[in-house]
Amino acid sequence: MKFSVPEMSCGHCVAAIEKTVKNADPDVEIACDLASKTVEINSDLPASDIKVAIKEAGYDSDLLEAA
Repeated sequence: MKFSVPEMSCGHCVAAIEKTVKNADPDVEIACDLASKTVEINSDLPASDIKVAIKEAGYDSDLLEAA
């Protein structure tokens, strides 16, 4: 699944999102792209749970592509 994270602007943002999502799903595959401000995630968790994890990291997100 792919999320837009408009407020993601630096390495700290990426680290915070990766840490929080990995806490929710330790087996997650995550790739953050600062240039496009997107996060691609391969997880067994539903998109709603991933969205909550990104929010817990302090960022709003929108689902662009479902798994």
